[in-house]
Amino acid sequence: MDPIFAQIQTVVDRYDELNQMLADPDVMADSQNYMKLSKEAGQIRETVETYQRYQGVVSGIEEAESMLGDPEMDDLAKEDLATLKPEKEELEEQLKILMLPKDDNDDKNIIMEIRGAAGGDESSLFAADLLGMYRRYAESQGWQLQIIDETTTEVGGYKEVAAMITGDKVFSKLKFESGAHRVQRVPKTETQGRVHTSTATVGIMPEFEEVDAEGLIDPKDVREDVYRASGAGGQHVNKTSSAIRLTHEPTGITVAMQDERSQQQNRAKAWKVLNARVYDHFAQENQAEYAEQRKTAVGSGDRSERIRTYNYPQNRVTDHRIGLTLNKLDRIIAGDLGEIIDALVLAEQTAKLAALVGRTDS
Repeated sequence: MDPIFAQIQTVVDRYDELNQMLADPDVMADSQNYMKLSKEAGQIRETVETYQRYQGVVSGIEEAESMLGDPEMDDLAKEDLATLKPEKEELEEQLKILMLPKDDNDDKNIIMEIRGAAGGDESSLFAADLLGMYRRYAESQGWQLQIIDETTTEVGGYKEVAAMITGDKVFSKLKFESGAHRVQRVPKTETQGRVHTSTATVGIMPEFEEVDAEGLIDPKDVREDVYRASGAGGQHVNKTSSAIRLTHEPTGITVAMQDERSQQQNRAKAWKVLNARVYDHFAQENQAEYAEQRKTAVGSGDRSERIRTYNYPQNRVTDHRIGLTLNKLDRIIAGDLGEIIDALVLAEQTAKLAALVGRTDS
């Protein structure tokens, strides 16, 4: 058997241990620990169940092979083998992928930041188009997208916008979207029909729950300012000090939130964004560790890296990291991102599998 499979029994043993712990009344009484252990069990459940199916198929093959040559059972045994052997190969491939090193953030919700970059008003309009694309993709996945901060432009675009996307394994699918997105099209303001090139940047950051974020930021390093919300809105505007500004003094990262009516709601949102930005800052600052984590990933995850071009005149989208070109820009910008995301996931899995096989062979 492939050396990768030698690790599976360890996973099975850990899964059994976790289930025993979760049945312990003392563990049940500690809700925080119970949630942590439940999450760990959930993360390896698919691997264990797939391995159990694999073991059943292997047993079936052994039983069928033992019946070959028996006048009464030979035909039936051959039929079983014709079905079971391909299933065994398919399950082996599934297990190899399931045993690949996991990104600890894959199950997390995300905070997405989109900013208009080069191209003035056109870049802000493109930022709005990207937000619409991700909103429609999120809807197709059964996720929820909520805007938590925005700075609009006079032409109806976004100078910058931050959104929280919640659902099942959001980060695992959208983590590849970080980087510079380039658009080539005739702007609405162009009178001579010339194609312009503009860019917008996308940042994808995992959302940290309180239990995840413990130790990420020392509260003593964060300065909080409370002030009155401003701008268009309901009667609460400028009447109560509901807006919150958090400043992480070691990095200078600042988050201001005034979207909600209550100070408590704005504070909770601001802390979520601050945790995500500080994590992202340190991950990218520590380049050696960051590069090691991402050496088999698709792209660097840096917002300055140009990852994709959207060419409107030719209805073409090109992902530069994997050399994928699709002539269906109209469908992609409408939220049909599945083919691109599946290709990026496959590229990363292939690279990780090659790296893992290389280590086991050496």
